[in-house]
Amino acid sequence: MRTIDWRADRIVLIDQTRLPGELTYLEISSVDDLVDAVRRLAVRGAPALGVAGALGVALAARTLDGDPDAVRTAAATLRSARPTAVNLAWGVDRALRHLHRGPDAILAEALDVLAEDVRCCRELSLRGADWLVQTVGRPVTVQTHCNAGALACVEWGTALGVVRALHEQDSLGHVYASETRPLLQGARLTAWELARLGAPHTLVVDSAAATVLARRLARAVVVGADRITANGDVINKVGTYPLALAAAQAGAPVLVAAPESTIDLATPTGQDVEIEIRDGTEIVSGSGPRTAPAGTETLNFAFDVTPAALVAAIVTERRIILPSAGGRPDEPQP
Repeated sequence: MRTIDWRADRIVLIDQTRLPGELTYLEISSVDDLVDAVRRLAVRGAPALGVAGALGVALAARTLDGDPDAVRTAAATLRSARPTAVNLAWGVDRALRHLHRGPDAILAEALDVLAEDVRCCRELSLRGADWLVQTVGRPVTVQTHCNAGALACVEWGTALGVVRALHEQDSLGHVYASETRPLLQGARLTAWELARLGAPHTLVVDSAAATVLARRLARAVVVGADRITANGDVINKVGTYPLALAAAQAGAPVLVAAPESTIDLATPTGQDVEIEIRDGTEIVSGSGPRTAPAGTETLNFAFDVTPAALVAAIVTERRIILPSAGGRPDEPQP
């Protein structure tokens, strides 16, 4: 299963808004359609958005007759479709660098981005699984949040990629997944992926995740990231920060799994990141009938910032960074 791919001069992607009830693929033939898919979360997850950004530029170059100005305009619209996750802009910019070489060169670069995501996620998943086994011992029981699996990438996953690697190594004890209000990515997507993997799992409401850790039902927290700043702060789905606070109280390490492309060395700290605020109707009626009186004000943060001091390890395809021990992503690599 691939979340996003290129076929017959079109972008093909899973419509994640239809899961778990229906596995449906969208054929994207214009940048406007891709922007719509990004904004309504038909495609989501930092690595998948990076691939979408690169493929979107390739699509623009093919559908806009290679007009450089038109391609740049389309790329700028796509780049700004969601502001918090750094991978979308990273993918757009990487493909756009080949604009002067023509549509075929842009597509070749975009396909390289896609192939690299598969490789990077597999490598970081194996590294993360090894780190967890060494840190907490077998069997590893984990609490996760939102969806950082194959659906958030091309075909492997980051946080759930670590879970998958543990499962394949017979080192996984159990996974506790929080439902992830308001759009229930944990319930709709993570539980669906874990079921397909055959991994033992239990779904809990977001507010119960701290109790799972306090009762030592889970011995570690494993999450993905939408952006990691130069000092090691982690921007991820809202609810990650309180989960990290609960993990610190329970003595459970927080492992963040993300490719190097999610590290944004140009942004000093998490306080410098624009946090997306989504339509408040997602809170009061995103999952069915309205749940609050008409006129109720809402504040729908899509992401939050987890300070580096609460993160035991960041695992990428290249390295392990230990923020809570003073390690920083912007330090020179060995």
